[in-house]
Amino acid sequence: MSNDYNDAEAIAEAALRPNLKIVPEKSQDQLDLQALHRVRSRLVLRRTATINQIRAFLIEQGITVRKGLRALKNSFLTILEERKDEMSPRMRKILIGLYGDWLWMDDRIEVVSKEIEQISRTEENCVNIMTIPGIGPMISTAMVADIGTGAAFDRGRDFAGWVGLVPRQYSTGSRTVLGRITKRGSRYLRMLFVQAAKVILVRPHRWPDFSFGDWLIRAEPRMHRNKLAVALANKLARTAWGIRHHGTTFDPPRDEVAVGV
Repeated sequence: MSNDYNDAEAIAEAALRPNLKIVPEKSQDQLDLQALHRVRSRLVLRRTATINQIRAFLIEQGITVRKGLRALKNSFLTILEERKDEMSPRMRKILIGLYGDWLWMDDRIEVVSKEIEQISRTEENCVNIMTIPGIGPMISTAMVADIGTGAAFDRGRDFAGWVGLVPRQYSTGSRTVLGRITKRGSRYLRMLFVQAAKVILVRPHRWPDFSFGDWLIRAEPRMHRNKLAVALANKLARTAWGIRHHGTTFDPPRDEVAVGV
């Protein structure tokens, strides 16, 4: 009970401080959108686990399939037909059942993804954020669902820090050592921003068309590919917060920019 009293007193004391940053309550639309992303993320994880299990069972039968979702999907029924004498009827039944689960999850993921894409086309803030190269419906809607107006952050750097895209500091005295990224905050958003950065990095011929293209061209020779992807993800996150906070769009024209995530 004493802890409850102390917590209540601390909350009351904090509420009286004029400079305190208060995170606004999520609206029902934000909660709905966040739920869609969580359902889709869970389905993708379950699909990956199902595919891995199919591969494992095939390997136990002495059958290997080259890497890639499409390679397994295109050859699965052919494998069952050609190797039907090499596996038991029960194993065939198990594999066919897993394949049916896979197809069902594909359909569910597509339905949820289309609903998210539809929201991104009708929500003005999402449309603005999607003007950034590499950013598409998934990132824009996930960001709006997570931070709303972004009022909880004073600047884009704070948002990038919350996502976990800034170096961890190990400081002593006047010596500051920067380590790997903190990986704090939203793991889902961090993953999406890094994916968007990697989409941009595989299209170097488009870099000069972006406002950050000169920086990217200078950074590419001196940075490891993964480190460059994280640095670019940080820049995309800060830019996305600025656009969300100010209600603007990205400066360069949108023709032929990198496909967004």
